[in-house]
Amino acid sequence: MTDKLKIVRTLTGKVVSNKMDKTVTVLVGRSVKHPLIGKVIRLSSKFHAHDEKNELGEGDVVEITEGRPLSKHKSWVVTKVISKAQELS
Repeated sequence: MTDKLKIVRTLTGKVVSNKMDKTVTVLVGRSVKHPLIGKVIRLSSKFHAHDEKNELGEGDVVEITEGRPLSKHKSWVVTKVISKAQELS
């Protein structure tokens, strides 16, 4: 038998919404050079990610990994919290 190495996509982004139950919205940004002009452009995408314990808040920086589809729009899972957001007192 041949063991195939499975490539798992991981992304790092910032939580922008945690209003849903067990789901957070993560904003992932990237920089791309424009093919014609040559200027560096910042693009971003939003992903719904599964948060089993509802422990994340807005502003947290997290790592998400692609997994099986959990709902219509959710096929990413939060794997690691990189940093928590600063709380204002």
